[in-house]
Amino acid sequence: MGRHGRFLNPRVLPEEERRPIRGTTVRRVVGTFRPYRGKVALVGLAIAVTSGLGVVNPLLIKWIFDRGLFGNPPGRCAGGACPDLDVVYLGVALMVAIPIVTGVIGIGQTYLANLVGLRVMQDLRNALYAHLQHMPLRFFTSTRTGEIQSRLANDVGGVQTVVTDTASSILSNVVVIASTLIAMLVLSPALTALSLFMLPFFLWLTARVGRARREVAASTQRTLADLTAVTEETLSVSGILLSKSFGRQRFEIERFRDENERLTDLQVRQTMIGRSFFAIVGTFFSITPALVYLVAGWLLSGGSDALTAGDIVAFTTLQSRLFFPIGSMLQVSTEVQSSLALFDRIFEYLDMDHEIVDAPDAIELEPERVRGSVELDHVRFRYDTPPEDRPTPISPTDLAEERMRRWTLDDVSMRIEPGQLAALVGPSGAGKTTVTYLIPRLYDVHEGAVRIDGIDVRSIRLESLGRLIGVVTQETYLFHDTIRRNLLYGNPRASEAELEAAARAANIHDRILELPEGYDTVVGERGYKLSGGEKQRLAIARVVLKDPKILILDEATSSLDTTSERLVQAALEPLMHGRTTIAIAHRLSTILAADVIFVLDRGRVVERGTHEELLERQGLYARLYEQQFRGGLVQAACEDGVILASGEVVPRAP
Repeated sequence: MGRHGRFLNPRVLPEEERRPIRGTTVRRVVGTFRPYRGKVALVGLAIAVTSGLGVVNPLLIKWIFDRGLFGNPPGRCAGGACPDLDVVYLGVALMVAIPIVTGVIGIGQTYLANLVGLRVMQDLRNALYAHLQHMPLRFFTSTRTGEIQSRLANDVGGVQTVVTDTASSILSNVVVIASTLIAMLVLSPALTALSLFMLPFFLWLTARVGRARREVAASTQRTLADLTAVTEETLSVSGILLSKSFGRQRFEIERFRDENERLTDLQVRQTMIGRSFFAIVGTFFSITPALVYLVAGWLLSGGSDALTAGDIVAFTTLQSRLFFPIGSMLQVSTEVQSSLALFDRIFEYLDMDHEIVDAPDAIELEPERVRGSVELDHVRFRYDTPPEDRPTPISPTDLAEERMRRWTLDDVSMRIEPGQLAALVGPSGAGKTTVTYLIPRLYDVHEGAVRIDGIDVRSIRLESLGRLIGVVTQETYLFHDTIRRNLLYGNPRASEAELEAAARAANIHDRILELPEGYDTVVGERGYKLSGGEKQRLAIARVVLKDPKILILDEATSSLDTTSERLVQAALEPLMHGRTTIAIAHRLSTILAADVIFVLDRGRVVERGTHEELLERQGLYARLYEQQFRGGLVQAACEDGVILASGEVVPRAP
């Protein structure tokens, strides 16, 4: 989180405690301003000065009326009253000077207020993005990408006005109201009471309207998140290909229209809630000056000398100055209620547990000192939370039933020596990919341990662990950027020579040079400008640049055609040389030369050995070989390259 993380520290909260709490939310929102308290103090001082100066003009009006225009008795000057021009000149000069001074101060105040507000928004976005980067893989597999994007963009953007404008507006209005009330009470307590007798009722109505708007605002943001998710899913390259290939464009258009209509209805409701109330408030504030003139007339007709013409003019001026900030405060209070719903959604994400974190005594492993042995020691793992670890107790009957459910990995033990090529084979759903998730700590085991060089991975710093392991998956992800930038993601400090050497090792250098802009060619969204084999070879080159001690190949060629698979296999062969490699394959394209093969079935290791040894046992591996592999593409290493089932030799990469 950086230097502002102290006010956004995530906490593990039970589900029932994650409900929005007004006081807690307000305190946390106020806490976001703490790093800028010096600037906030300057803004407060500027607001106090400008708001206080605003009271001076009505009092100057009274002074000019009572002392300047009508201060001398009638008849002493020709034509009636004799104004004191010195008082008038001074009063007018002050009335001109005060707005100028207030305007200059206001410019600085606006700059500082917006600077602080936008910095707070920046901190919120940074904190939320950093927090999401460290969320476990479990969170991303169970949450729609559009929902996450909506929290980061729409929710944070939705509170921008409140953060940048509302805080200073509230302070300004409070100072104006307080100073104006004092001046009004000095002029006439009776007229002040008349002006404010309906205010308690308005405050009560404001609270009710605010609660209603907060509920609608929360529903609006949820619907906006749904609409964002639909847009992200259907307008991505994969989504467009799916809708076009299945002829579902009309369905997707209707789905978008339905969500959009629901969002519009909620936004209209959010806008209109309380509008009639504010119309009544505005009407009352507009007619109150007329009531003041009426009451003043009654008082003067009764012979009272408590009011002067200057008092009445000054009071009505102050009254108009009072009603605007009161109306603004009532309006702002409902807007704040809506914004608190957005803050609740932001803080809900920030309060989520990271789950996979560094232990207090985690160590840093230097890559050059790592041998690369990998061991799974009696590992048990399941993707849902084990019943005994859940925060909410369950009945003994349910607990027994839950424990009887199959673990994804159940008592799995395997050891891979440094530099070995280990192959994981087995039916779909046997747990092969789960094994590869546990080694880099994308998930933590529930029982047992995963070790690298005899050290439990939970005792290794996550960044250090990430540097040790390279992964090539079946679905290659490339950024919408140049080939160069995508490759340098594996090693940002790599030189041009290292970059080209990695591309040559992956059999992709010559193909890159054929592209219009070579290494500076933009690959498009998720690399869709390239073929599957080209993307895979770029992914291999990226891992070559990283130069990991442990390499994980998760079905890296299973979705490719035969020609692309041959090229990728030829690129993988030198990549696997000299490093510990764990390969998953539904085809036997990479495992004939494996040092050890682990056969998994239903979360257990049922066989282990070399290809020849496992065939001799006539077990599950032999059946898989006969059913899936014997007629497919196989390979073996030879001095000149890779021998394919057809007898063709693919030369080794230079």
